[in-house]
Amino acid sequence: MRLDDLSPAPKSVKKSKRMGRGCGSGHGFTSGRGSKGQNSRSGGGVKPGFEGGQMPLCRRVPKRGFTNVFKKKVKIVNLEELNVFEEGDTVTPQKLIEAGIIDKTGDGVKILARGKLTTKLTIRANKFSQQAIKEIELAGGKIEVV
Repeated sequence: MRLDDLSPAPKSVKKSKRMGRGCGSGHGFTSGRGSKGQNSRSGGGVKPGFEGGQMPLCRRVPKRGFTNVFKKKVKIVNLEELNVFEEGDTVTPQKLIEAGIIDKTGDGVKILARGKLTTKLTIRANKFSQQAIKEIELAGGKIEVV
């Protein structure tokens, strides 16, 4: 097989309609646009959401809630995910990224207490839940708030 032998599977590629190529083609004269009207003209048609002058749905439906632009996007890490580190390691946000536990630090990292921590670790993060602090110290580890 060579590159010039390659071709698509039979009937997988459909030819496009060729509009405006004479009446004999079946797509001549008005070229499938009908006769007269806004959509038959070049540049014709209406913008998305336009409903013929009726109040559009997006304006009829009431607005709900609001978006807080000052919201902090904190990355969550559970204790059970920290068991991939060896005994005595220092866990930092950078090491969490390298281990594939989080993709980026965002506005900080918070450690939560889901699961069981089986290794003794020193954990550096921005925030800790009260239960997570107890679990880390119970496993013999230390916490450091950065």
